[in-house]
Amino acid sequence: MESSLRAGVRAGDPGAFAELFDQHARSVYNHAFRLTADWATAEDVMAATYLQAWRSRDRVTEDGGSLRPWLLGIATNEARNHIRSNRRYRRVAAALLAGDRTQPDHADEVAGRLDDTRRIAAAIEALTRLRRPEREVLTLCLWEGLDYEAAAQALGVPVGTVRSRLSRARARLRTLVDAPPRASRQPVLDDPVSLVREVSQ
Repeated sequence: MESSLRAGVRAGDPGAFAELFDQHARSVYNHAFRLTADWATAEDVMAATYLQAWRSRDRVTEDGGSLRPWLLGIATNEARNHIRSNRRYRRVAAALLAGDRTQPDHADEVAGRLDDTRRIAAAIEALTRLRRPEREVLTLCLWEGLDYEAAAQALGVPVGTVRSRLSRARARLRTLVDAPPRASRQPVLDDPVSLVREVSQ
């Protein structure tokens, strides 16, 4: 299955690229958002990722597993380019943390949305304080679920570098996020604050 997809991608088969998009677009998009902290920029990064994948399709070998690490590596590079050219990253996190003070405080639905926004922003803010290489390893290994070898492949670095960067990222997060109560050590996967707290342990 993966070998035939790899062969199709390498050959520039539009059907293979459509399948590649269907399989991994959501993962690429979410990864791009975690690195850029902006949904619109994440869309740009995802589009650029697949364009770059098309341009570099001749680098795909017919042997190997999933192409997801390859795509996430491209997305990481594209996110770097976007962050360099547009420094909205920290401004967006700061604006979210400030909250929307114009909303009425009596509306439960609005209050719930603002609370969710602040929780997401708190997680993003913690991540923005990490060095870029540490943030990239953290998002690949903890959020995207790549093992050390796949993350190393995505980033083009040795496995040992991935291990050391992840260790430093966790140590840094310990200083940024309060430790959760022992009774709630299991993270809720759609709760970014819980996840950041968990990975900092």
